[in-house]
Amino acid sequence: MTSFIDDTPVLIKVSFHKIIEWYKQTLNQDRNEISRIYKQNILDYILEFPELSQGVENAEDLLKYKEPISVLLEDLFPDVLTNNDIKGAIIPFNHYIFYTTRRFRSILNEAGHNFKLSIKEVDQDQYFLMSCILILNEYYNCEIDNLRPYYFEIPDDEGITRYYRIGYNFDFIDIEKTESTLDLTEEDIDLLIQSFDDIDVWKEKFPPGSWCFRGFGIIDLTDVTIDTTISELKSSLLDQNVDDTASENFTRIFQRLFNMSNLEVGYSIYDKEVNTMHSIYNHSKNSFLLDTMGETDCTELFCQSSFQTLILEKEYFTISNVGRFVRKTPDALMSKNLQKHNIQSCILAPIAYQGELLGILELVSPHKNQLNSVVASKLDSIMPYIALAVRRNLSEFENRIKAVIQSECTSIHTSVLWKFEEEARRFIALNEDDDADTQLGFRDISFENVHPLYGQIDIISSSTIRNTAIQQDLLTQLHLIENILKETKKIEEIPIYEQLKYRTEKFEKSLKDKLSANSEERIFNFINKEINPLMVHIQRQSKELKNMVLDYQKRTDKNGGLIYEKRKEFDQAVMMTNKRLASFLDRKQEQIQKTYPHYYERFKTDGVEHNLYIGETIAKSKPFNRLYLKNLRLWQLITMCEMENYFYRLQGNRSLQLGAASLILVFGNTLSIRYRMDEKRFDVDGTYNARYEIIKKRIDKANIKGTEERITQKGKMVIIYSQDKNEKEYLKYVRYLQDKNYFDKEVELLQLEDVQGVVGLKAIRVAIKYEKGIQIEGRPSHKKGKKVSVPEDDA
Repeated sequence: MTSFIDDTPVLIKVSFHKIIEWYKQTLNQDRNEISRIYKQNILDYILEFPELSQGVENAEDLLKYKEPISVLLEDLFPDVLTNNDIKGAIIPFNHYIFYTTRRFRSILNEAGHNFKLSIKEVDQDQYFLMSCILILNEYYNCEIDNLRPYYFEIPDDEGITRYYRIGYNFDFIDIEKTESTLDLTEEDIDLLIQSFDDIDVWKEKFPPGSWCFRGFGIIDLTDVTIDTTISELKSSLLDQNVDDTASENFTRIFQRLFNMSNLEVGYSIYDKEVNTMHSIYNHSKNSFLLDTMGETDCTELFCQSSFQTLILEKEYFTISNVGRFVRKTPDALMSKNLQKHNIQSCILAPIAYQGELLGILELVSPHKNQLNSVVASKLDSIMPYIALAVRRNLSEFENRIKAVIQSECTSIHTSVLWKFEEEARRFIALNEDDDADTQLGFRDISFENVHPLYGQIDIISSSTIRNTAIQQDLLTQLHLIENILKETKKIEEIPIYEQLKYRTEKFEKSLKDKLSANSEERIFNFINKEINPLMVHIQRQSKELKNMVLDYQKRTDKNGGLIYEKRKEFDQAVMMTNKRLASFLDRKQEQIQKTYPHYYERFKTDGVEHNLYIGETIAKSKPFNRLYLKNLRLWQLITMCEMENYFYRLQGNRSLQLGAASLILVFGNTLSIRYRMDEKRFDVDGTYNARYEIIKKRIDKANIKGTEERITQKGKMVIIYSQDKNEKEYLKYVRYLQDKNYFDKEVELLQLEDVQGVVGLKAIRVAIKYEKGIQIEGRPSHKKGKKVSVPEDDA
């Protein structure tokens, strides 16, 4: 007979010789005459079936001996316990069950015809090892302890998986050699024991069919569904976040725990600061109490008794009959929400950690009385773990909030975080000193002798585009007003409408000529103070006027009373572009930080600006070499070109096409930067270093010397510097990037007009090569500066 194992080392014969021998041995020893007669009758009957003693090799043949097997096993499977015991006679390592108690048979029937027994988390190799260890222990008298709990997972008639711990009894098996048996030496046994994970060694010593098991095994099952489920729930809570444990898997665990396939689980968070309940991360689907409300006040949500029990006393609140509860507390929101979901019984369990209420676990059922105070006691052993998981999850969420705030509001870059942590440790240590007379302040954070790098990609003519958008929106609104006034005059012919129409037309005419701050303010006051208040009266005049006014009001901004269409299109285009560019630059920064730590910050305006500072004082312990500065400068130049390409890819087929101009400032000297606590940001330190900030603010508006032409131009990269050594360095980078198809061949060397506080600046300007498919309209060709071609030997 084959076993459950592939390449099995054992042949199996189902035999009852051991139990027959037991009847023979105890027959003459039994002093009870009734018992002796009973045993003698069994032996006389079994003699008619010699195959049961010799051994049956085919499992199917056991069906022919169903009656005598039942007689033989009656003492092992007493009928008085058949409805309670979960027990069966099996073929070893095959799990072919040929005799069971009535309860075991019922469990298997509920599982369905297609269900096959298999031990949880045990594979073929482990079955092989189990049979080999049994041989070593029984035949070679080894004492190898391979005992571990084994389990069956068996679904019940409601589809809930139940867990049964398996107890094995192999007392009725003889282990016998075959012609293929390899006799094991002491060295062989030592090798096997030391090679438990090497299945090939075991298969070498126990070849197929080398041993014979003659007899049968007994399994005794214990329902451990509750214990296993609690253990699984604990592991799940320790390993996962609460939002994951509120998932379908989390619900299934509770269904097994309560043995209710229709049980559902909800979850809500308590905010003690404002005494409200809210759903996990504002997903109302998680809570039956809240229904579609993301948040609500506890005094409105709960009735008096549930508020007292859950919020104040932090005890379970069970409703075994929701219908009766609703009739008693019809005004409570929880009553309405439970009824809305057709919930008939529920358990509300407060989740408290160290006396602090964190939230409420909601267990609900569509059946009356199914959930009650008796079954609620099952929660006692798991609520501490749920509370621990919720506390951890809330802490993690708070940390995420802080991280977002730091990232979006008061970012401290990771490259300099070590200095802040160092100062924070000093600050805490000194302020916790009981001997200290006064509290010490947090010292300023500064870094000396750092090399600055600055770059910006700016949306060109952004002010002009914005003004044009304002102009178009105002003209649109004035045109709508004019049409409404025309229609109103037909119904109510009074001079005031003609006068308002006349002023509207004059505003339109002046606006088409030019938009000035004065005209914009006058039009704004005219619309908000005279026209918009009048619309309520006008829409009452006729159905057509009402529709015209409603259309007008739909298009105007609720707060400002003005049409905000073209401006909104522009503002959203700028906001989205800046957000994407900033994210692009942030990702690039994460990569370059690995070469040498440096400080990085960026700002979103009408474009994206960034500052870089590199030096040994920032890197903490890594020695600085000028090579890292050159590498960062080249990286910045490459990244700015890639950002230009990305900028134009973002434009796509938008109706509003934006243009960009890029600029890099090269500062030849080192400077110091200091973190300003009042502004929560770094700034250059010292009067001399302030010149660097002045240059940054003014260079993008600077003209080429002797012209009215801006230095920054669409489609061109501008590198501004003051020292000849910087010019030579960057020309080498340009030559390299020309070969890499970042730049066109022609390079301009330009001088900038002096501006207030800034003199002697020069610039390298070179056209950017864009990716295939990107067309830059209106890129100018200039001949104002000195053209150079960087020689090959200069590269």
